[in-house]
Amino acid sequence: MSGSRADIHDNPGWAAARPALSVLIPFLGDDPEPLLRRLDTEAAALAGRVELILLDDGTGDAALTARLKATLDALALPARLVTLSANEGRARGRNRLTIAARAGSWLFLDSDMKPDSPRFLQTWIELIARDDPAVAFGGFSLKQAPRDRRFAVHRSLSSASECVRAAQRARTPEKYVYTSNLLVRRDVFAVESFDPGFTGWGWEDVEWAMRVARRFQVVHIDNPATHMGLDTVPDLARKFDQGAANFGRVVALHPEIVQTYPSYKAARALKRLPSLPLIRRMARGAALSPLLPTRTRAFALRLYRAAVYADAI
Repeated sequence: MSGSRADIHDNPGWAAARPALSVLIPFLGDDPEPLLRRLDTEAAALAGRVELILLDDGTGDAALTARLKATLDALALPARLVTLSANEGRARGRNRLTIAARAGSWLFLDSDMKPDSPRFLQTWIELIARDDPAVAFGGFSLKQAPRDRRFAVHRSLSSASECVRAAQRARTPEKYVYTSNLLVRRDVFAVESFDPGFTGWGWEDVEWAMRVARRFQVVHIDNPATHMGLDTVPDLARKFDQGAANFGRVVALHPEIVQTYPSYKAARALKRLPSLPLIRRMARGAALSPLLPTRTRAFALRLYRAAVYADAI
């Protein structure tokens, strides 16, 4: 791990707990309190079988830290908060979370998720008891997500490509694996952890799944949580810019898989065009235009992403 300092706070239920499932929740700048309170509604039914472990990856907000410590102390579920003095990044941060996990199975759950079922954690516990899967992805939805017009393009993109039922995800299991709602068995992670070479935004979870799928079965179930943290078009475009190098890293590590992806095929086609910089500017401009229909803006944003990725391959 890096040299950042870690402050650790355990709630009263932590020490005596003997969990079967560790829920690992990293965050940076977000407030995970709504998710914590929602998960805690299942505490009585879980009877101590689930623990929560949060990682503040360098937010640097003392007021938020103090409030979260108070929130944890009031939870019925055993919980730990790890607060880092400096940001370690998505891959390193998630790897650090696993060090604190005491259960045999871990659920990676993003802090901006909201379970769709009142039996969300119970469903995961029942799956572990019945099948003890190596890896399982529960899916995510937009069922409870905000419907503000400024998020319409992200909603359109996510609905089409990410909010997919288990039966469809199972056809290409490694492609539909995100750390937003991902169950991993301890022994699997012992041999395949997240690659710390991925920095910035995106692709570290998909690349991890590509490695894991060669050695273990990746299961898909319908136990979704809503992605509450929809982005505006400028924020999405910025994330695509940040994720270009990561996409290039995935292509270099797993060319035989990535070459089947539509995003790769589009990037390769655009890379051959001498007008690529112009296409990139025009696509971004169209995606940002509130005068165009949402579907047109979503297509333009996908084109912009492919044009950005073209420079990385």
